Amino acid sequence: MARRVLLEVKGLEVRYGGIRAVKGIDLEVGEGELVCLIGANGAGKSSTLKAICRLIDSVSSTLNYAGKSISNSPVHDLPQRGLVMVPEGRGIFPGLTVEENLAMGAYARGAGNPARQYDAFPRLKERRRQVAGTLSGGEQQMLAIARALMSEPKLLLLDEPSMGLAPLMVAKIFEIVAEIARAGVTILLVEQNALLALETASRGYVMESGEITLAGSAKSLLSDSRVREAYLGETSG
Repeated sequence: MARRVLLEVKGLEVRYGGIRAVKGIDLEVGEGELVCLIGANGAGKSSTLKAICRLIDSVSSTLNYAGKSISNSPVHDLPQRGLVMVPEGRGIFPGLTVEENLAMGAYARGAGNPARQYDAFPRLKERRRQVAGTLSGGEQQMLAIARALMSEPKLLLLDEPSMGLAPLMVAKIFEIVAEIARAGVTILLVEQNALLALETASRGYVMESGEITLAGSAKSLLSDSRVREAYLGETSG
């Protein structure tokens, strides 16, 4: 049986003044899938996520989530409906403690179990009374993800979760992402580390200059010579 489409994006266009950053793209994410969107810096990946979350305006687009249009939904309405984003740069509240950050994550839906997050992120439990701005970069990324999970999302959008992290911490973050997906949370992942993204995802889209240029199973994209040359550092011939 085919999976129900949880997120459907059609004709998404984003403009900054006269610049078309996203040029009428289509994509979809099925319920329970982990789908990645890869591409070079400036390809329009983050703009795509922000438009889906209604953080920026899009032009002539159709955005459907859980079978209903969110094209004109207010930003604050989406977390209440289970659509949550972890933004690029983490977006934690640096002056609040770890505990207080987690409580903010639960606010939108009046849900969330901090004990569950402490089980999943033992390092956060150790630092639960520590001010978030004093955490390491990897710990802050864990906190950003844990805070998003406090709202018990149906669809989690992750924007560049590995950015600025040491290799060992990048590997840890991707283990966490894979575990969240195995627990049944649908994920749309934007990531510059194409190898790790495709190794973790079930399907992927490749974005270049505001357009989707390739799409398919993660396995097929990993073996595509164009992807391997452009994003995995391999040379043809």
